[in-house]
Amino acid sequence: MLKLTNISCSYGKVSALRNVSLHIEEGELVTLIGANGAGKSTLLRTVSGLLKPSDGTIEFDGKDITRSSARDILISGIAHCPEGRRVFPQMSVHENLQMGCYLRSDGDEISRDMEMIFDRFPVLKERRRQAAGLLSGGEQQMLAIGRALMSRPRLLLFDEPSLGLAPQLVERTFEIIDQIKKQGTTVLLVEQNAFAALAMCDRAYLLETGNVKLEGRGQQLLSNDHVKKSYLGG
Repeated sequence: MLKLTNISCSYGKVSALRNVSLHIEEGELVTLIGANGAGKSTLLRTVSGLLKPSDGTIEFDGKDITRSSARDILISGIAHCPEGRRVFPQMSVHENLQMGCYLRSDGDEISRDMEMIFDRFPVLKERRRQAAGLLSGGEQQMLAIGRALMSRPRLLLFDEPSLGLAPQLVERTFEIIDQIKKQGTTVLLVEQNAFAALAMCDRAYLLETGNVKLEGRGQQLLSNDHVKKSYLGG
């Protein structure tokens, strides 16, 4: 479904990704682990078109999207749930969800999807007229996920979805992501909680200083000595 080949990306003169290659098959949940500054968020931003690589190619469903705009990439079926949630704080919960489907024109289906989001996240239905900035961190994360789902993505990119959440909300967030995958959406997950991410994923990549250092099934990386020592607390 998604294939990155020798992707390099920089911020000015600072290299963030160097010759990164990875692939994701339809229906998989693939996770990226690595230290802060390893290039994980940069990779997601590059896939979603927010950053343009200096070298390499990105293919989605066999089509080259390397130079496609973020708008066209969203239309093609890739949605990005960014780090820090980034809801529109002055807009209502309902308006934030509407922003997730602003490129769609199928009104009846949009209404059905909205009700599905409210069924999945009842607190959002209760507070649909409330300003998003007044929600708790966990509620804003639910809103960010719901907003991404409103675009009907085939591939959903999650960037640090558990960051800053209370432990019980972290568990709930992982449950939601697992449900999304089981319902047929392919997932690429960047997550600081390496143990939880590796335990739930199909395959994983370890990024270090902008390079892929390891790849394999989640359980393989869980049992890798380097991963255990550096990312799982020994």
